[in-house]
Amino acid sequence: MKTTGYIATILLIVLGLSGCYDLDVAPYDKVAQGNYWKTEADAKSGVMGVYAQLKSNGAYGYMPLFDTYSDIAHGPGGPVEQGTYNGAYDFLVQNWKDTYDGVQRANTVIKNVSGMPIDEKVKNNVLGEAHFLRALYYFHLADLFGGVPIYDESWEVSESFNEMLLPRNSREEVWQFIIKDLTLAIANLPLKWDAADYGRATKGAAYALRGKVYLYIKNWEKAIGDFEEIVYNKTNQYGYKLYSDYLTLFTSAGPIPGDYETIFAIQNKGTTDNLYGMPFATLYGTRGTYGGGRGTCLPSVTLADMYEEKDGKEFDWNNYIPGYNENDAIKKKAFQATLNATKQKLETIPDTTLLGSIYRNRDSRMMQSLIVPYSYYNGYIVGTGSKKQLYAIAAGTTVANGFIQFDKGWNVYFYRKFVPIEDMGGEITNRNHTPINFPVIRLADVLLMLAEAYNENNQLDEAVVELNKVRKRQSTNMPGLNSGPAWLQVTDKEEMFERIMHERAIELIGEGHRFSDLRRWGLAMQYLNNRQEKDFTGEIRFTRKFSERDYLWPIPSEEIQRNPALKPNNPGW
Repeated sequence: MKTTGYIATILLIVLGLSGCYDLDVAPYDKVAQGNYWKTEADAKSGVMGVYAQLKSNGAYGYMPLFDTYSDIAHGPGGPVEQGTYNGAYDFLVQNWKDTYDGVQRANTVIKNVSGMPIDEKVKNNVLGEAHFLRALYYFHLADLFGGVPIYDESWEVSESFNEMLLPRNSREEVWQFIIKDLTLAIANLPLKWDAADYGRATKGAAYALRGKVYLYIKNWEKAIGDFEEIVYNKTNQYGYKLYSDYLTLFTSAGPIPGDYETIFAIQNKGTTDNLYGMPFATLYGTRGTYGGGRGTCLPSVTLADMYEEKDGKEFDWNNYIPGYNENDAIKKKAFQATLNATKQKLETIPDTTLLGSIYRNRDSRMMQSLIVPYSYYNGYIVGTGSKKQLYAIAAGTTVANGFIQFDKGWNVYFYRKFVPIEDMGGEITNRNHTPINFPVIRLADVLLMLAEAYNENNQLDEAVVELNKVRKRQSTNMPGLNSGPAWLQVTDKEEMFERIMHERAIELIGEGHRFSDLRRWGLAMQYLNNRQEKDFTGEIRFTRKFSERDYLWPIPSEEIQRNPALKPNNPGW
């Protein structure tokens, strides 16, 4: 486990949490320890460094990539997608290192703040935050790697780094350690923070994360208890509710007025003097997105076809274009256009009226989450200004000529969710620091997890109620399950589970949950192995590979070389 990176670096850029506490000198270096941890300001700024690590690519900063490892999105066909990675794969190694760095930052805060002679309320709040964040980091490790060594606050990295050679704890022991941390966090975190401290962990966030842990270990009753606590305000008035406009929630700089849906999010900033964002514009955007997106993460055709008709019926292309599903030539004809000689306008076009009706008459989350063919996107060209772009399927389309441009030339869907609209009113100045807050836990996710726990606990009616809340969001307004039509009827646990899978896919697209969902459900082999990723004209872009060994990632090779006690590696590795 490498933790020396931040020990050797005294200066730390802190995540902007809208609060007034900046961490100019990190209290993580042995030299600094004697001069730090004296005042309330030290304690508060110290815990900001634990939050800051969340944005590291291997911690939660690259969570957008994780959907590409599932069936609802894809990238260019990298090592994880094609099953060619190993224990030396750089992103895997980065996940281990960056997440353990977060653990060690939390440990440093817990160890030092516990003995500080400061106001007890301030102390307890900071300790609650540190325990919550340590739990969040360990959750990431347990999810990806299974059993890992547990290092708590008794380990002083600056003094004991060479001795940190513990063997792996079991996965169950890690889950229980996380639960213990979250139980302490629940006892110490406030219900709410003042506006100046928006974004810091709360009691509700700790309940939500603990409920998620219980869900992962299949303790349905305890999961239900934690989720009900915050959904039904059992002992406190948490005040969470779904935000009315789905798209606004994921395209606005935070904090968003009236957003009581976000339970815990990574706070992102993007102005020149406050660059603490995540790379949504780079990963999700196209060439005409602010700063020029790369389209690294792309919604899959499978996801696009999941969106139901507005009446809740399952969508089928053949109902609109006979033979579409079976014939790639028909697919191409349905979308293909040509440009005129100047490449400024469309010369020939397909039946865009038909295509428009196909897309618009679906679950509204489709058009709110995806850029579909022959729809518009309002992007921005640095040095030029706002640029309205049409997504046309034709050779020679470029941003300069007013079209969406994707350098790979694939006929794919693009994200609208998390992608900056124009320059976000001046809030974005760097594509790698998109100022849209990234939800780690939000109410819709909790409602769907509660529905799942109810369903597994044989409480079908209660499960339907929670899932229907998500479908009835004001801007979504989809008909509820068991609301009359035969195609919406759900009568048993198996049918309800299929509905939960579907709803989690389309509601949470782009938020990085699907890969973990498929693995914890034991369905990753079924849904991913030998799966051909095609674009919407039928072209095969790559074939996925997923084997039993991929349910857990291997412990990084270099970590085993440094600490042989980490053996044996995960099965298959």
